[in-house]
Amino acid sequence: MVSEYLKQNTAEYHDAAEKLFNSEKIFNRTFTLEDYKKIIHTNYLMLLHSEDKIFNSLSDKYAEKLQLEERKKLSLIEKDLESLSLENQTISHPLEFENEHEALGAMYVIEGSTLGGNVIAKQLSKTEGFDEVTFNFFGCYQENTGPMWKNFKEVLDTEVMEENYNEVLSGAKKLYTFLLNVN
Repeated sequence: MVSEYLKQNTAEYHDAAEKLFNSEKIFNRTFTLEDYKKIIHTNYLMLLHSEDKIFNSLSDKYAEKLQLEERKKLSLIEKDLESLSLENQTISHPLEFENEHEALGAMYVIEGSTLGGNVIAKQLSKTEGFDEVTFNFFGCYQENTGPMWKNFKEVLDTEVMEENYNEVLSGAKKLYTFLLNVN
């Protein structure tokens, strides 16, 4: 199953992202609004540089099965930027996906950030100083977070053949590398 393959082979990237964003501070309630601005800004740049490219790379088959219209997040994170008084930017870094499989791998990173983001939003909403924060991006699926993640993994696992696993992994690594180096 490609979802397990991705989880195993991107663990070091996931751990590096958690370290970059000081994730441990979220759970011990020392995460600050400045920390949150950093995580939103970095995720914004990731979406700005990748979302359209990913969605444009996917065939109609994936668009339908993955409910792509419901998975668009750039406009949501732009609302977070505005509420945090952060500026929108233009695309400034080259980021390309060679094929549909790489795009699916990149989408794995984004959908994973949404899954983790739901936990972040719940935790920060209980943290002092976050009373006015709206969590448009991290709370995008609300109570549907689990089902949306499950649907994404099921589509990957049923549609991606083993001979394409490395291409999917390549796309995930590209987006993780971008995320970790964008600042």
